[in-house]
Parts: sequence; structure tokens; C-alpha cells
Amino acid sequence: MTRHHYAVVAALAAGLAWAAPASAQQPAEQRRVDSLVAEVRALKARLDSLRAQVARAPGAAPVRRDTAATDELAALRAAAATATGADTARIRGDTAMPTKFVGRERSQPQLNPEISATGDVRAYGTTPGVQRDNFDAREFEVGFQSPLDPYSSTKIFVSFENGNVSIEEGYAYWTGLPGHIRFDIGKFRQQFGELNRWHLHALPETEYPLALRTYLGEDGLAGTGISLYHAFGGLGVHELTAQLTRSASDVELFGGGGRPTYLVHLLNFWQLTRSTYMQLGGTALYGTDPDASLRTKVGGVDFRFTWRPPAQALYREWTFRGELFALRKEYSGGGTTRLGWYAGTTYKLGQRWIAGASYDYVEDPLFGVITRQLIPSLTLWQSEWVELRAQYTWAKTAGLDATNQFALQAVWAIGPHKHETY
Repeated sequence: MTRHHYAVVAALAAGLAWAAPASAQQPAEQRRVDSLVAEVRALKARLDSLRAQVARAPGAAPVRRDTAATDELAALRAAAATATGADTARIRGDTAMPTKFVGRERSQPQLNPEISATGDVRAYGTTPGVQRDNFDAREFEVGFQSPLDPYSSTKIFVSFENGNVSIEEGYAYWTGLPGHIRFDIGKFRQQFGELNRWHLHALPETEYPLALRTYLGEDGLAGTGISLYHAFGGLGVHELTAQLTRSASDVELFGGGGRPTYLVHLLNFWQLTRSTYMQLGGTALYGTDPDASLRTKVGGVDFRFTWRPPAQALYREWTFRGELFALRKEYSGGGTTRLGWYAGTTYKLGQRWIAGASYDYVEDPLFGVITRQLIPSLTLWQSEWVELRAQYTWAKTAGLDATNQFALQAVWAIGPHKHETY
């Protein structure tokens, strides 16, 4: 019984004595109440004496507040045992904290992966020309994510696109390896620049930039292989990624030889102020096809600047990004280098509305014909689960008439992982 309990008993006793009417208070009852109060006072004095003895004992550890009640009860029992000659070892065992047994098995909910699904549907109108294919169920994606054990995790994304089913990504990865290295194995979107890593439904526009689609494939660059990632500090934060894969863009880029391709990406990050940060990266990609004497080299430089005031991040944000691509295909040692680039910006008008614009410039890989695009857009981020976008695209290829396209896009998601960006 702690000091708090004694105080409560004394208060109750005093309250009973005060609350009873004077006519009901009999001498016997009064003596009983006085006796109870005296016993409480004696117990309190005994408890204070035991505390003082424990504190003066050699090597005595200070009593923690969260264990005070247990220690006081043990001291009282020990004093009673000493007076009666009982087994103090057994009493100490009775007052000790119980042993906890913890199993390492996983419950059924923990064995289930986190499942998410995303829908991406568009409506188009193009001039000049006859209207056709105005509605497109662009993609439906189902994602599975789960830790495999304390050392590794997995992500699998199944894509349903234009009546075809494919694995957009499916890989396992390990973190916390020696040297703070992350190791991935499987199929994944490769770390070329910034936007190639993003899934289609998470882009700031309806499609990947024109230069990326022209040089790396219509759906961007993805491959099956291994990836090593390492982050380190020093005048900013830096990320180094090295990947050895068989690229899914093998036919367009490397002639279909099926040989390994090599990619290295270095990203540098600087926090300029509390509200602004900047990142600058560089990428090198190399692959060959001995049967056609082909050597393919692709270089890239990516840049991003973001202003996001901490106190207004939900309502105000401005981002400017751009990438420069250089593609060179060499047959028997000779070839031509083609260039392409884009620059884009987004500005958050409020909590839900985002205005964007981008400009694309691309040289055709075969003949060097130049195509330009100008794309303004307005996005309604209705919620974490629903995104609506209206977009206009002006495109002009050298020697051809300009085209105008109006597009509406609806993206919705269910599950724990929504519009994932990187």
C-alpha cells in the first residue's frame, strides 16, 4: 500500500466522520474511527522509516518513480517476513516483475501485402483532322508492396494497358547493407534523369516529355537487372546509382542484341534556404549490339529548383525543372549526335489547383528533323485519391503543319499508396 493509498483511506475516514450527523455518532463508532486513523498514521511512519533505511543501505540504487509502488510493497513484505521468519527469497520472487515471452511469428494481417490500384483515363480532341480514338483507358495499375523480412522488401506493379498485361516493375531490395548501400534486383524503371523514374499517372503532365519518349522509348527506360544505390554527404547531399540491366527499350536503343547495358546516375542536392532547394544530376547510359556493330551512348543532365515555404506548403509551391538529352548511335565507329530537351514549371495556386507549362525541343534520331511542343495545363488535386487535369498541346514538326490537342485526364487511386513520385 503506497502513501497515496494511505492518504485516500485517511481522507475517506475523515470524510465519514465529518459527514455523519451528530446524533448518529455513537461513542463506539467514534473510537473505531479514531483507531483506524491511528493505524494509518502508524503505517505511514513505518513506511517512512523503511524508506530511510533503504536509502542509507550501502550501494543502494535510487528508487525510480515508475517502480516506487513495487519497491514499497516489497519492503513491507520483507519487513513482515523478517518479523515472522518467513522465506524472503520466495517473497522477493513473488513481487518481481513477470517474465515476458515474445514470439517472432507474424500474424495473418502482416503476411498480406499492401495492395493499391490506380486508374488513368483520358479524353482527346485534335485539330486539324478527323476526330477518332477520342477516349482512351490509358492504364490501370495494381501495386503490391510488402516487407519480406527484417532485411528486404518488395514492390510489384502490374499494368493493364491497351488490352495488354505487363509487369511494369517487380523487384526486391535490401537496405542497411555494409557501406549504407541499397541493392535492388528485378525489373524496375531506371534512374535516368528525374521523370523517367516516375510512374505515368504521377507525372505533372499527361505524358512523359517528348525528348524522353523519343530517345528512351514511348514508355521511358526500364530494364531487368541489378541496381546499387549509395547516398553520402559533403557540401550538400549526393546520391550515386549504378545499374546493370537488359533494357526493355532494347530494340529502339541497342538494336535488339540482348546484351547488358550500363547506367550511372549522380544526383546532387542542396538546401539553399528553409524554403528553397535545388538539385542537379547527370546520367550516362551505354549499350552495344555486336551483330550490327552498334554502340549506343546516351547522356543526360537534369535540374530542379523548388520553392516551398514551410508555413504555406499546402497552398504555395513553385517548381522549375528541365532535362537535356544527347543520343549518339555509332555504326562501325561513325554516327551523329542528336539533342533534345525540355523545361517545365508548376505553380500551386491554392490547396487544390496547380498551373503548369512546359516546352519541348527534339531532334529526330534518324534524320534530325526538329519537333517543338508547348503544353500549358491546369490540374485539380481534388484529394489524395482523385486528380483531374485539363491540358492543351501545340506541336510543330519542321515541314508539317502545327497540330492542336485538347486533353482531359482523370486519375484515381485506392489503397495505401496513391500517386507515387520519386
